[in-house]
Amino acid sequence: MKLDQRDFARFWAADTVSLAGTHVTTLALKAVAVLTLGASTTVAGLLESARWLPYLLLGLVAGVLVDRRRRLPLLIGTDFARAAVLALVPLLAFTGLLTIPLLAAIVLVFGTLSLFHDAAHQSFLPRLVTRQQLTDANARMEQTRSAAQGVGPLVGGALVKLIGGPLAFLVDAVSYLISGLVLSGLRTPEPPPTPEERHLRTEIRDGLRWVYHHPVLRPMALATHAWFFFSSMVSATYTVLVLDELHFDPFEFGVTFAVGGAGALLGASLAGRACRRFGEGQVILVGRWLTPAAYALLPFATATTSGFALLCAAQFAFYFAIGLESPGEMGYRQAVTPDRLQGRMNGTMRSINRAAIVFGAPLGGVLADTLGFTTALWIAIAGLTVQAVGITCSSVRTARV
Repeated sequence: MKLDQRDFARFWAADTVSLAGTHVTTLALKAVAVLTLGASTTVAGLLESARWLPYLLLGLVAGVLVDRRRRLPLLIGTDFARAAVLALVPLLAFTGLLTIPLLAAIVLVFGTLSLFHDAAHQSFLPRLVTRQQLTDANARMEQTRSAAQGVGPLVGGALVKLIGGPLAFLVDAVSYLISGLVLSGLRTPEPPPTPEERHLRTEIRDGLRWVYHHPVLRPMALATHAWFFFSSMVSATYTVLVLDELHFDPFEFGVTFAVGGAGALLGASLAGRACRRFGEGQVILVGRWLTPAAYALLPFATATTSGFALLCAAQFAFYFAIGLESPGEMGYRQAVTPDRLQGRMNGTMRSINRAAIVFGAPLGGVLADTLGFTTALWIAIAGLTVQAVGITCSSVRTARV
């Protein structure tokens, strides 16, 4: 399906630029915590969770506020604000003031801004394309998101190795600045929200009811919450495993994510065609089973060339699964949800998903520190297998836009 709308192209471009920088910072944050500030696995997990803590505390409220306002000004404002916040990291580092608590505070503010941006971002896309184009539009954005994911960690690893982690944060700050400027050029008319009685508790309840009473969204949401919880356990463990336990350098660490980006790009390239042929639900199930299968390779990785190949293979398969299933899942959610509830639907889903990371990432770090990396990984893999079984036995398998 052809997607040639001018504003969609600009929206797509802004998303690509900011995501490229985001993947640089994701790697730089982990490298700064572990290599520059000497964080343990537990502390690294807590720092990872700080980024997502606002989703736990404010996620439902953010969905309500997004539905009350025009979404484009919110997207532009949060992009500019995130650029300013990230620029503080190199400034503090060069003045010798950067500490784990200060870094956590910056990550917390950044996460709050990202919470509002994400809720508005996912809710604005249905205004740019038709309902029938949503899966294809999400697949296109997932393709460039995957490419950014491949390039971002590779560049991030090189930057961390050459100039240090703190300075790498400037790349992401510039990317958000560019994204905000590009979004400023969108001309799609955005009517004011439909007037309705505004009562925070009632509006939150309406969003929760829509997600958790819907026959397909409910099992989809519950399985996705579990997926984020157990995947974050692996993510928190993976950084210290690769950099500290197996002693690969930051560039090699970035290479594993770049290979994952290639997998995500391939998955996203196949997503639209697969969803049209088999239905969104069936494609989602394939992705959910690939996740534990991919991560089952990690416990066998060693500090050798073959071990590095296993790390790359695990990341390729994991991100291939994300690229394959995400466009269909997002397209279905956007297609079945009325515009007046888009912000609350996305806010509800993302807040609980990210709240799962708040608890899962520290738990993964604690398990790795107390029981060892291998045991922690197998516990997470077992949890991911259970969520795959659950979603397979639900009505999600029949979902189709």
